[in-house]
Amino acid sequence: MPWTAEKLAALREKFSEADGGDLHDPKFRKIADKIFSEGGHRPAPYAGIPTLLDAPYRFQDSGEPDIADLQVALFGAPMDLGVTNRNGARFGPRALRAIERIGPYNDALECAPIHEMKVADVGDVPFKSRFDLHQSLSDIEKFVEKIAAQNVIPMAVGGDHSVTHPILKALGKDRPLGLVHIDAHCDTGGSYEGEKFHHGGPFRNAVLDGVLDPERTIQIGIRGAAGYIWEFSEASGMTVIHGRDISDASIPAIIEKAREVIGDGPAYFTFDVDSLDPAFAPGTGTPEAGGLTVREALALIRGMKGLNFVGGDVVEVAPAYDATTNTAQNAAQILFEILSLMMFSPSLPQK
Repeated sequence: MPWTAEKLAALREKFSEADGGDLHDPKFRKIADKIFSEGGHRPAPYAGIPTLLDAPYRFQDSGEPDIADLQVALFGAPMDLGVTNRNGARFGPRALRAIERIGPYNDALECAPIHEMKVADVGDVPFKSRFDLHQSLSDIEKFVEKIAAQNVIPMAVGGDHSVTHPILKALGKDRPLGLVHIDAHCDTGGSYEGEKFHHGGPFRNAVLDGVLDPERTIQIGIRGAAGYIWEFSEASGMTVIHGRDISDASIPAIIEKAREVIGDGPAYFTFDVDSLDPAFAPGTGTPEAGGLTVREALALIRGMKGLNFVGGDVVEVAPAYDATTNTAQNAAQILFEILSLMMFSPSLPQK
């Protein structure tokens, strides 16, 4: 049918006087009603105090979070004492907070997680020392224990990847967790120069601590010249998907494999920004050529909808190496996608 004056008149009658929040599709209307106020007003993304994903800020004094009403707690772990290459990931949480526009609607998963769950940015782990790696890891573990004790899902922004080990210790102490791990590196190396709690070994440490089930662990995007030091991954039963084997055609099969590996049990989602190709994320400590595109990463994450996640993180954003802020922008989007998954997790607390 050709475009007609009658069609134009019908559109004018329906939309000419409508503001940005006047939506007719019920699916979109329920989101707009949470975001827009009278007159089509919504908060300006560049105004106010910056928080992770523009979530409400819940000030926490002295590391004693009173957050029992929340379903998900976003927090920063600004610590990079475990790096083996370029430092600077301690500035990752601040960089993600400065990204002014992520969400609020996830068009792929059809949800608005900040508005449809009880979520807040609860600040940063209160570290006792900026110099002591072991003390810092202990501080993270205790902080996450306090979050979990209030039946709240923790979601962290690192910091280097060593921060994930104490989170797994806090969440997996009663039963080992499964793991979806997207990264350029397996991070299952041994002790280097007398230190085993660096960012290249958190998942070996977690398995040996009994808090991570290697047979329910999948590592996706692995590549680079350090592959010879990661034999622990396959020796322990982890599933390793190499970056060279990822293409648009293979992504559905990888998603299917991940869902098979993880099963129905509780699992954790960790995303190292160096899994992305340096073209998309140069601001990281150990960039590796040949990585994922952002589109591939989003497809992989969205394919995990419905798995039983009990926590997650995004790590290794080192903003000083990226004057464009693209690394932080992409990392914030990844954080938003993982938060969206929590809406569909069987472990989401009902409050």
